[in-house]
Amino acid sequence: MTLPPCPQCQSTYTYEDGALLVCPECGHEWSAQAAEAAPEVEAARVVRDANGNVLADGDSVTLIKDLKVRGSSLVIKVGTKVRGIRLVEGDHDIDCRIDGVGAMQLKSEFVRKA
Repeated sequence: MTLPPCPQCQSTYTYEDGALLVCPECGHEWSAQAAEAAPEVEAARVVRDANGNVLADGDSVTLIKDLKVRGSSLVIKVGTKVRGIRLVEGDHDIDCRIDGVGAMQLKSEFVRKA
């Protein structure tokens, strides 16, 4: 029986510890049932904006909150329009380019569909 790779670091060195699967490289632990259901969850993943509208690749969004840029003194103001977003996996699920700032990743909870 082959075990699935770690969902966090994609390491192939996972092992079973009772009912859990463990990654020795990053220390992440998850249940075997979650590992079997993970492909189904990935296919059903839907990204929604702050108003509950479904977002898709290529959509335009508007910021609903001032956002400070980490590691810089820049602030992206409310109402800034972002065109041509791309949806990615992770906590910051929108990948985009903002005029005057550059490439950024945003959380979908801080935007609304334009």
